[in-house]
Amino acid sequence: MQEQIACFFYDYYEVFGFNETAAKYLNMFTLLIIALCVIYFVDKIITKTLRVASVRIAEHTKSPFDDLLLANKVPRNVAHIFPLILALNLLPIIFADFGYIESPVRKLLQVTFIVLVLWIVRSVLHTIEDFLKTLPSLRDKPIDSYIQVFMIFAWIVGAFAAIAVFTNLSIIKFITGFGAASAIILLIFKDTILGFVASIQVSINDMVRIGDWITFEKYGADGDVTEINLATVKVQNFDNTITTIPTYAMISDSFKNWRGMTNSDGRRIKRHLMIKQDSIKYLTTEDIERLKNVQLISSYLSGMQEKIDKYNTENNIDKTLLLNGRNLTNIGVFRKYIQTYLENHSAINKEMLLMARQLQPTTQGVPLEIYAFSKDKRWENYEYVMSDLFDHFLAAVPFFELEIFELPSSKSFQA
Repeated sequence: MQEQIACFFYDYYEVFGFNETAAKYLNMFTLLIIALCVIYFVDKIITKTLRVASVRIAEHTKSPFDDLLLANKVPRNVAHIFPLILALNLLPIIFADFGYIESPVRKLLQVTFIVLVLWIVRSVLHTIEDFLKTLPSLRDKPIDSYIQVFMIFAWIVGAFAAIAVFTNLSIIKFITGFGAASAIILLIFKDTILGFVASIQVSINDMVRIGDWITFEKYGADGDVTEINLATVKVQNFDNTITTIPTYAMISDSFKNWRGMTNSDGRRIKRHLMIKQDSIKYLTTEDIERLKNVQLISSYLSGMQEKIDKYNTENNIDKTLLLNGRNLTNIGVFRKYIQTYLENHSAINKEMLLMARQLQPTTQGVPLEIYAFSKDKRWENYEYVMSDLFDHFLAAVPFFELEIFELPSSKSFQA
């Protein structure tokens, strides 16, 4: 039957007076044109049928997976397999008299088949990637890295298979012989292998997720992670620039992840006022009476004055000199004022650590540090709360007869 089809037009061309060689070529071209038309129409019919069937199935299911299969053109790519198989089966008929043409054409179609399979695998993997990204539990995981690894392995296997087809070797023998070049392969794919290992460690140790705010000074990154793939981590900085960081740098270098702050109950405020040392003094009775007008510390001053006077009286302290006995200082009262102000401020989280502390004196003065946590963690609101606090404290400093240290300017020397 196959031989009859292969020579079907040959007899007609001989009747028309063509010689044997011309009749064979004309017969081959005629069969080739008919085969191409048949393959084209079969491809169109199967593609249309699979697409219509897929759309109807997708309309009657709640899962988004089949919709993603359609979006990534999986049915359309699968439909091309059947015409390709038909073409491979028609080769012996078309090139019955031209074996030397059939062999390279067959190899070309087989390689095309390999590429088509890889394309289908790619479409399916992209569908899985899109589907996994819709799941809340996996939305911040580096799915791209794993998909890229699978695709790299798929393309390597496909390349081996294509070379095996052209060299007429079995793929097993080809891979075995290719093992000697494994060192070169490792060298070529060094960054890919490092990135793959790093992406696994990043995911397992939960070091960084998509959406995390990270600061990586070495690469000038300060912003949100937008993408984690096999080779790079993309960070959109707050100035809207994009910084690309090698994935393996996330485990080989140090960076700051602000996720802990974001997930906590507050954002830390840690800033100090530099108090001029020669403005620090003991408070006299008149100073204390004046500061009692400050409502936040009025009761504190009354209580402390009573305790100090009692102590000094019981111990016969000579108060003609302020240095003797127990005394209040303006910086100590100011520190208490800051502490009380923070405790009464509505934007400060009272459940977290809150204090005003004095640090070691420096050549620029005595640092008075405010350590507290803002309830609002959003950057612009956090900055507003912190600025509002220090606006008040800076304006309050003169009321305690303290001074803020500043380096002298040219105007200072002129004065």
